[in-house]
Amino acid sequence: MGRSSVGGSPGSSSSLRRVRPDGTPVYRYQQGPGLPPVSVIRFDTEADHAGLPPDHRHAHDFLVLVYVEEGDGAFAVDGAERPLRAGEVHAVPPGQVIGVAAVSELARCRAWSVAFTPDAVPALASVSPLAWAHHPLLALFAPGAGHGVVAEPDRASWSGWLAELAEELADPGRLGAREAVAGLLTRVLVAAARLAPSAPSAPDPLVERVFDEIEATFREPVSAGDVARALGYTPGHLTTLVRERTGRPLLEWITERRMTEVRRILRETNLPLGVVASRTGLRDASYLVRRFRDRYGITPERWRRSQRARR
Repeated sequence: MGRSSVGGSPGSSSSLRRVRPDGTPVYRYQQGPGLPPVSVIRFDTEADHAGLPPDHRHAHDFLVLVYVEEGDGAFAVDGAERPLRAGEVHAVPPGQVIGVAAVSELARCRAWSVAFTPDAVPALASVSPLAWAHHPLLALFAPGAGHGVVAEPDRASWSGWLAELAEELADPGRLGAREAVAGLLTRVLVAAARLAPSAPSAPDPLVERVFDEIEATFREPVSAGDVARALGYTPGHLTTLVRERTGRPLLEWITERRMTEVRRILRETNLPLGVVASRTGLRDASYLVRRFRDRYGITPERWRRSQRARR
């Protein structure tokens, strides 16, 4: 995926989704038909970091995991600086703003970057995005976690897993490649989760209330304003609070929850798009197609066929 993680500019597997009011671009994962939604790159030399602007601020709507093999450096997540040291694993959830003050800070690192969406892992494919912070496989992405250190004896294993994952992704059409990619990514996520703090941070009470309300109402045609008013806030104020605390605005969380359910129904049933739309709070089939194509760069029916072809 051409440099879409720490300090990287998105490449062929991502595209600009929108630009925030402060000018920060937000990139989405653009999955090719029949391809697993996983990308791996290795930052090995200074040339890998060439051409980046001095302050390359951006965010993703997918998950990014970075493993530092050698060297050191620094980057920023939501304005807080994170040093990069050999053996560290860094997890960047969707919506957080990544920044690099100087490319030279990254050029000293040899690192792997893995970008993926939950569809890549069977255990996560139908998990609500509202529950990502509590899923065991994504423990390093939870609030209060963010990074861990791989023990010295285990570092060769990490390099081996990521090299093998990159090799499988280089030829995704060969027999068993999808299963191998899913298995290797799951292994990496298990290892990353074991690096997370044993006592995770307490959930934010407001975020929990917002997520509970979304979970209870997303199947109906509710808006961000409806959710805000149900909780006693003005839409603008609650959207600001949710963005500050989660990195994503309120409407994005509602849309993400709906799209997760749309994908589940498409994958597991033959229901027509009109019925899928009515069960996920979307107006009609045409609106569903527009939203799905905008979100994933592919029509719902084409996505459904690609999922069936994997079976």
